[in-house]
Amino acid sequence: MDLRACIRDIPDYPKEGIVFFDITPLLQKPEAFQYTVDALAERFADCGASKIAAAEARGFLFGAPLAYKMGLGFVPVRKPGKLPYKTRQVSYDLEYGQDTLCMHEDAVNDGDKVLVIDDLLATGGTVGGMLNLITQGGGEVVGIGFVVELGFLDGPSKLNGLPHEYLLKL
Repeated sequence: MDLRACIRDIPDYPKEGIVFFDITPLLQKPEAFQYTVDALAERFADCGASKIAAAEARGFLFGAPLAYKMGLGFVPVRKPGKLPYKTRQVSYDLEYGQDTLCMHEDAVNDGDKVLVIDDLLATGGTVGGMLNLITQGGGEVVGIGFVVELGFLDGPSKLNGLPHEYLLKL
């Protein structure tokens, strides 16, 4: 499957000089969306995860169906004020600013084996924040997966030396 053909480039979004890689066309094509979830499930079938963690909003689009397909729990990682229970939080740098992520305090516990999924690896800020939240809870990251990796950015440096998988490198 040619996933690149399913991703639209939006220049100067969200600010001038940034090219936004829009996955909406991929989501609109059932065969592309199914291929993506199936390919991630195949890559991580033997990772030993008990849960999948994904950040809002685009990470949810792949993390939740992947958790369902693999029979795993799902951990939503959200922006401040979006989760109703006690949370732990972490702030991190983005390619174009700063942000904060939160996770319920009881979402990841000692001994949980967590697969981290996101749509795209750019500078690694979001996934680096998720890794910190998971380890704060006592969880072990057993895999990191992306639909797209931007090879011209240094996102892998934020992965704490952990290996990762991607379906498409731009």
